Amino acid sequence: MTVRIATFNTENLFRRPRAFALGSDAARQEVLADHATLVGVLERRTYDEDAKELIAALVKKYDLDDRRDDGTRPFFINETRGQHTLFRTRGSGDKRTVEVVADGREDWTGWVELVREDLGWEAVHNTGRVIAEIDADVLLTVEVEDRLTLRRFNEQVLGGVWKKAPYPYEMVIDGNDPRGIDVGLLSRHPVTSLRTHVFDPDPDSPGERLFSRDCAEFEIALGGPPLWLLGNHLKSKSGDNPRLRLAQARHVATIYQAALERSPHVVVAGDFNDEPSSPGLRAVLGTGLKDAMSHGGYAGPPGTIGTCRTAEQKIDYLMFSPALWDTVEHVEVERRGIWAPRTFKHFDTVTSKATQASDHAALYADLDR
Repeated sequence: MTVRIATFNTENLFRRPRAFALGSDAARQEVLADHATLVGVLERRTYDEDAKELIAALVKKYDLDDRRDDGTRPFFINETRGQHTLFRTRGSGDKRTVEVVADGREDWTGWVELVREDLGWEAVHNTGRVIAEIDADVLLTVEVEDRLTLRRFNEQVLGGVWKKAPYPYEMVIDGNDPRGIDVGLLSRHPVTSLRTHVFDPDPDSPGERLFSRDCAEFEIALGGPPLWLLGNHLKSKSGDNPRLRLAQARHVATIYQAALERSPHVVVAGDFNDEPSSPGLRAVLGTGLKDAMSHGGYAGPPGTIGTCRTAEQKIDYLMFSPALWDTVEHVEVERRGIWAPRTFKHFDTVTSKATQASDHAALYADLDR
């Protein structure tokens, strides 16, 4: 029996944060960094004067005191009491002042939320096309909104548009990312158990959780020893935090070694946001895991994002335990969903960055089970 296992960062299925559509990388990174900063400072137990000044500055910078959406605001503060208990404003326009009246997290109820917009149908269509083309038996989906969204995509896009038999099993565990981008699974084989690591602490930051999303463990029945798939999406390089990404990778290595005690058949997969030569990937591969793209049967370009020309553009991984590595027959990367017209062929329905499925390729391997 041949089993195809794949990983694909879809960059969301139907709706994407408005900030992701900004025209320049610098503008996008600035907004996401400000969003992360505001989320972090608002979670503090107490707000000192410096914290209050920072909150007020970001409220004013993004007009968060105006509850109307003018179609450009990238995020807003959702206060569940229906009134400004976090801050109040005086005046109007550029002369208005913002005063933070809450003295800490317990003084108000609410959160910061990214504004989301519907993706264009062409991008959704092409995301489905990539998944339909690779036709994996087990697919790790990175950056999906939630399980019900994954189910709708499975039934309405894969089944309805592409006439593929919908996957009988879909699963998403909500992770720690406040943007609501999670790690999920589509499988043609039964998912028999789940483990989550969203609560694992950061060893270097007391009181903080380690994983930006999760290292979700999915147990899948394939006959014989179960397959354990460890799905990841490590800390991005936006607002780079290499210390945290390295700590996450090292912990993934520990989780993998524990999974080996349950079954010799373990796959570690997902978006690691780092190249193969990075300390984090060296820690993971140092456990004996084998990177699919190092297989003798793979002869394509080294990257998985953008133009895919260099090893520095490889951040997506399928890694196999020794027992599974011996069964790998074929490895391929599906890049036709990416808009990179001067580097490789794309689907005829991919006509621009706005219509591409993702700026990530889908990576898959065929195993003789």
